[in-house]
Amino acid sequence: MSLTINIYYTGEAGSARNFAEEMTATGIVDEIRAKDGNERYEYFFPMDDPETVLLIDQWRDQKALDAHHESETMQKIMTLRNKYDLHMKVERFLPAQDNVGDEKYIKR
Repeated sequence: MSLTINIYYTGEAGSARNFAEEMTATGIVDEIRAKDGNERYEYFFPMDDPETVLLIDQWRDQKALDAHHESETMQKIMTLRNKYDLHMKVERFLPAQDNVGDEKYIKR
């Protein structure tokens, strides 16, 4: 069962976008994508909010996500997040097939 987490990073004066750019330029994004259990790690920029960056972060299971959270890579992310003084909003999703009662919304 995959876990999908949307993380909205919000800052001021372009800091969220600068954070995402530094995450990519320093290789941290590639490091995360190479981790066992990572299925997706992508940044998006909302058209109606220039001070927010959306990260879609997907992991094979909770065990893989927990290992990531305990890694040195997570410390690098936290250091950059503090550097850019970002605030976070986190949403967690399960795949539609795991949501009992949602079968009527799944096209086959």
